[in-house]
Amino acid sequence: MQSQKKYPQLFSFEFYPPKTEEGVKKLEVVHQQFAELKPDFYSVTFGAGGSTRDKTYDTVVKIQQNGVSAAPHLSCVASTKANIRDILQSYKDNNISKIVALRGDLPSGMMSAGEFRYANELVDFIREETGDYFQIHVAGYPEVHPQAQSATEDLKNFKRKVDAGANAVITQYFYNVDAYFYFVDACERMGIDIPIVPGIMPITNYSQLFRFSDMCGADIPRWMRKRLECFGDDREAIIDFGVDVVTDLCQRLLDKGAPGLHFYTMNHSGPTLAIWNNLTLK
Repeated sequence: MQSQKKYPQLFSFEFYPPKTEEGVKKLEVVHQQFAELKPDFYSVTFGAGGSTRDKTYDTVVKIQQNGVSAAPHLSCVASTKANIRDILQSYKDNNISKIVALRGDLPSGMMSAGEFRYANELVDFIREETGDYFQIHVAGYPEVHPQAQSATEDLKNFKRKVDAGANAVITQYFYNVDAYFYFVDACERMGIDIPIVPGIMPITNYSQLFRFSDMCGADIPRWMRKRLECFGDDREAIIDFGVDVVTDLCQRLLDKGAPGLHFYTMNHSGPTLAIWNNLTLK
């Protein structure tokens, strides 16, 4: 963890583009609530196959205009060099200087991923087109990418993204803190020395959490599964339990020197704010 202790602890929050006018209004309220915490940036997701491309753009421009840095996701899937070039220029025109560059998941029925196969190719293209203008964040997988051939190959692929020009890392969420510490130590042994920010998923919904975790390869420890099963449909009990568990996770990460936290908010402020208020922040 020595490489991480020299970086300032910065905090960020992730949203998905709202699909309805009601969702837009709700997200504006959530933005305002998190703005009081003085975040480093808000990231905004990019739908499978570019399905929310325009909504992502509209959302990040509005965020940027409201005084908080925005970091739109860019995905390899269904992207071409021409449309990525246009998107980058549009973001530059709106003073957006942070990007989250991802490979993305190929939607069911889509045969071709696009002109970029892997995230390192997307990072390399962004650097070729824009130099050092963008601060580029990439994904890291403390518990190994679900499609990786092996943990060793996953680390090699990860290093390719860093070597292509990534500035920082946002990890997949996890509930086993030792997985993050081991991942950082493995990165240090490979000479990787950029901020590796833990991704944090508040627990609000039993079935949703299990579905997400199965898709992205995030492990839910057996003791957590059993506790969550006991709560049944008692959402309030699930949230209270989740706040306690995730608060402890976050505090341990920060105490050991993690360079901040990145919260996957699911466009809700309550659970994340409850965790935030429980933390001992320096």
